[in-house]
Formats: sequence, structure tokens, C-alpha cells
Amino acid sequence: MVDRIMKVNAYTTFDLLDGEIEGHGFEEEALAVLNVTAPRKNPDHVELQLEMDNTDLDAVKPHADSVTLSAAQARELAAELEEYAGKVEDAQSE
Repeated sequence: MVDRIMKVNAYTTFDLLDGEIEGHGFEEEALAVLNVTAPRKNPDHVELQLEMDNTDLDAVKPHADSVTLSAAQARELAAELEEYAGKVEDAQSE
């Protein structure tokens, strides 16, 4: 991905994931970067960041999205991810 908005390095959680953007009257696919982070000093939140490769997109301008989560919200999200990961694993093992 060129011209990234997010800083992507060896510590980025996931890079080059398959991403999809859906809007009113359009759908596009592109590589994506997904990162989870927290401030280094006095962390008071967890931040979830997502950026799609803007070289593969026509319908949206280059941008990155982020969501700020409390520790409790981050744990709730982690539990949901574990639950659905288990469902996917169960379905694939059948």
C-alpha cells in the first residue's frame, strides 16, 4: 500500500488482509491494514484502526477509520471474536 495514512511497521497487528467496502450503490475490494493499539504512557483506551489500500479504491477517498474502546469494550470484542472463531473452526472441522 502506498501513501498510507496509518503508520504500518513490524508491530502492526495485521497488514494485507482482504477488505471490502460497501456503500449505497457500490462495493469494492482492497487490501487492508488492521491494527490494535493503546497509548504507551498512561493508557486509558484501546484503539482499533482500519485502512484500506487506496490504490485499489475508486468510490471513496483515501482515509483511515478508528474506534476508541474502553478496556471493558475491548474485552467484550475479544470475547465475541473468540466465540465466532470457534464457530468457524467447528464448521471447518465437519
